[in-house]
Amino acid sequence: MTNADQIRILSVEDHPLLREGIAAIINTQPDMRLEASASNGKEAIEKFRALQPDVTLMDLRLPDLSGIETMIAIRNEFPGARVIILTTSTGDVEIHRALKAGAQAYLLKSMPPKEMLATIRQVHAGKRCVPPEIAAGLAEHFGDESLSERETEVLRFAAEGNRNQDIAKKLFIAVETVKVHMKHIMDKLDANDRTQAVAIAVRRGIIQL
Repeated sequence: MTNADQIRILSVEDHPLLREGIAAIINTQPDMRLEASASNGKEAIEKFRALQPDVTLMDLRLPDLSGIETMIAIRNEFPGARVIILTTSTGDVEIHRALKAGAQAYLLKSMPPKEMLATIRQVHAGKRCVPPEIAAGLAEHFGDESLSERETEVLRFAAEGNRNQDIAKKLFIAVETVKVHMKHIMDKLDANDRTQAVAIAVRRGIIQL
């Protein structure tokens, strides 16, 4: 197989060990080659611009921009960019956000290497891939009412350990308004108290700690 026939890949991952592992897996494949690696969002955008790879493997958690923000920036400039999200996060809200922003596939780092390779080939062929366990997580919360921007803000402050009075001061709203927001948050997340609401929100990718 000539170089021209190989699938050219950009890997965006901030952990050196994982970056090297991904490179080793890809470079054993005759039909693929790792064109470049990037360790943060800004570097990924620059390298994509310079190389325009066939497929990009994108970590969600990067030290500067998030993987989703990086993907949006790349796809704004190159609408045909094919991006696979490769992450440890199983939160349905984050998965939904990534797919809505244009990710062609969403994979967990815990999966066998052959699955990653099969997904790269499918995405290169123009298909979208969402593993059954990811699809099941999305389906479980399909139709759930999502938190408003203000509710997410209130919950983020609560997760940092702020009391209602502190949150009210930070957001320039009445304490009673914070209480109403907290009630709506707990109703929407089906939580018994604010601690459980925070735990559910973190698990589903609504907020990050």
